[in-house]
Amino acid sequence: MQPVVDQELCIGCGNCAEICPEVFELQDDKSFVIGLDKCATCDCEGAVAGCPVSAIELR
Repeated sequence: MQPVVDQELCIGCGNCAEICPEVFELQDDKSFVIGLDKCATCDCEGAVAGCPVSAIELR
């Protein structure tokens, strides 16, 4: 599964980047996926659950 960030919903809170910095990075107050293949090394499901606006999903 790969994480996808809905840029329309993202508020740039940074929770995902704190939980999983190998996968997510804040750029211009939005979260971007920087490591599609790194979910095995961090908690992508935790990042999805920690997003206050449900802007991240695993596909």
